[in-house]
Amino acid sequence: MSRQNYTFTSESVSEGHPDKVCDRISDAVLDAFLNEEPEARVACETFATTNRVVIGGEVGLSDKDKLHDYMGRIEEIARDCIKDIGYEQDKFHHETVEVTNLLHEQSAHIAQGVDAADNKDEGAGDQGIMFGYATTETPALMPAPIQYSHAILRRLAEVRKSGAEPALGPDAKSQLSVIYNDGKPVGVSSVVLSTQHLDEALTSDDIREIVEPYIRETLPEGWLSADTEWHVNPTGKFVIGGPDGDAGLTGRKIIVDTYGGAAPHGGGAFSGKDPTKVDRSAAYAARYLAKNVVAAGMAERCTIQLSYAIGVSKPLSIYADTYGTGHVSDEVIEKAVGQVMDLTPRGIREHLQMNKPIYQRTAAYGHFGREPDADGGFSWERTDLVDALKAAV
Repeated sequence: MSRQNYTFTSESVSEGHPDKVCDRISDAVLDAFLNEEPEARVACETFATTNRVVIGGEVGLSDKDKLHDYMGRIEEIARDCIKDIGYEQDKFHHETVEVTNLLHEQSAHIAQGVDAADNKDEGAGDQGIMFGYATTETPALMPAPIQYSHAILRRLAEVRKSGAEPALGPDAKSQLSVIYNDGKPVGVSSVVLSTQHLDEALTSDDIREIVEPYIRETLPEGWLSADTEWHVNPTGKFVIGGPDGDAGLTGRKIIVDTYGGAAPHGGGAFSGKDPTKVDRSAAYAARYLAKNVVAAGMAERCTIQLSYAIGVSKPLSIYADTYGTGHVSDEVIEKAVGQVMDLTPRGIREHLQMNKPIYQRTAAYGHFGREPDADGGFSWERTDLVDALKAAV
């Protein structure tokens, strides 16, 4: 039996974190191409540092003339992202940052393994393993430490952008150590919050006075106590933030993007990749399946693993682990999830309606545990497979 009494820690980073700036730009480029053509191919990577953004990778549209036109929009897309995030620093400003576009057309050798031929199903865009996870410990069926670490930073971003807290800057990190008793989250032993601030005169105590009310309103009642340790801007001043303080790269926050270390993660990052890339789409499908298994009452916790080979349409394996909490066997769950959903790359995209410009919104505060949007965003968070799963077992 797994441990029931312990403390587990997860972290999150804000939309202004250097790596998240890069994720945002990469996903904005992806959305722009998908808005033009639902079957667009995009594998976009971004690097950011002081006064500099470099964008590279592969893109593809069926219309070569339109591809050329869209290449000319990349700089504008990057500047719009930086502006919305809120960067107007001397050495990282949306108007003056130098943007270099090194995107080029997708390799024909990659495309030939992915595109469907007359008598061949569309293959996966790469080999790899993908994991999805769900647990009953929060209403969103997410691990509590990562879910509430995200929630704190989203709340601080809201009050920063609304003007309610103008002293806060875009760059921030949070970390929660959550106490578990009998396997359930019951409190927080420590809160770590580091946030950029625009007034150099502010001390760590001043910043805590600003952020503490928002942290308290975000966490469940009773989770903070007199014994909770607080570390707010523990190194002191934090005025220089974002890519001016540290270089950023797309795809460097994969544990923040998923389950905060509470569950396995496959080898790939998400942002900047179109949904033919199973690194992204199959990881979303695995979360969708795990969440529906838990929502159906089949288990308290569930991990689903899928594996693929480049150019091969069907998953090579489906694995389920309910950590001893299952009300049906793991083998039965493995069989059921393969029955209720077509897990080929095209099947995943069609089932979850993924060929839409819905990815920029995923770039910060987690790809999972979010509310499904009316336009199809976060479709993998739906629990509409519950009845089908129950019937399959």
